[in-house]
Amino acid sequence: MSKNPKIEEGLECIRNAEKCLKTSLLKWRPDYDSAADEYNRAATCFRNARSFQQCKDCLFKAADCYKQNRSFFHAAKCLEQAMLMSRDLGNLLEVASLAEKACSLYQQHGSSESGALALDKAAKIIEEQHPEEALKLNQHAADVAMTENNVRQSAEFVGKVSRILVKLKRYDQAADAIRREMGLHEQSEHVPAIGRLAVALVLVQLARGDYVAAEKAFKEWGNCCEAPEVQTLEMLLQGFDEEDSDTVKRALNSPFIKHMDVEYARLARELPLPQPTTVAPKATVRENAAPSYVSPNASSQTASAQVDFEESGQSVGEHSAPAASSVAATTPGSEDEYEGGLC
Repeated sequence: MSKNPKIEEGLECIRNAEKCLKTSLLKWRPDYDSAADEYNRAATCFRNARSFQQCKDCLFKAADCYKQNRSFFHAAKCLEQAMLMSRDLGNLLEVASLAEKACSLYQQHGSSESGALALDKAAKIIEEQHPEEALKLNQHAADVAMTENNVRQSAEFVGKVSRILVKLKRYDQAADAIRREMGLHEQSEHVPAIGRLAVALVLVQLARGDYVAAEKAFKEWGNCCEAPEVQTLEMLLQGFDEEDSDTVKRALNSPFIKHMDVEYARLARELPLPQPTTVAPKATVRENAAPSYVSPNASSQTASAQVDFEESGQSVGEHSAPAASSVAATTPGSEDEYEGGLC
């Protein structure tokens, strides 16, 4: 059975590369440039033959040759292509590590922007299955972009960090990331972006359950919002303040919020609605309920109390009788007073 001609061509390129790396009495230093080119050609042959592991091995060897010759840009390019081979092989964690190495080589060459883009490419590949690693790559990309004072590109990467944090439901960190993104847009005077992020920040604060922080965010950044955004936020905050779930639903169903980024639109759908506080109802008497408990000593205590009351009543009556007679004797208008007539 004959082998794939592309495989055969790739193996021939590897043999040529190994010859270039050999030294002799007349050749003291390996020819790294020629060897790297041969390994690159071999990688292309293996890629076309869909032999991804052999392709990746050749790219690693080509990167090593370029590094030996201090061609850091070409070495980084080889590692960036190896990232794609690792993706096709299903080794996504290796994609992240190769992106970090490629970024470092780009920075050594002086192409920090290319390094940030390599990190961003790797983050897109692994975000679905490894969001935590994608989060780290985007944070690194934002820092790399800031080294070149590329504020807009850094804001773009920080925005991706914010959205991943919202997807992971880490709302405290998401609020900090959104504020950082707004600060970067403020430096570049990109006011419409700040207005959209103000809505996102209010939603995140409400997801945290902090209505006061949401209202504060609106007061701080609301002047950057456009009219539909202001109306939506006012309706939303009013609904939470009055615990009116219908008003909150109308605000969250506004077209503006539905057309936000996917993570923020999903957050709006999952936002818990306010529940009105209800007063506990008064206790009512249940029909056919069992009679209240009465102590067996209650009857004897009642009888003794009645006897004491009667005895005290008699003593009080004896003392009050003379006083009553004396009062009757001195009362004006009595019969004794007019007994002798008017003379």
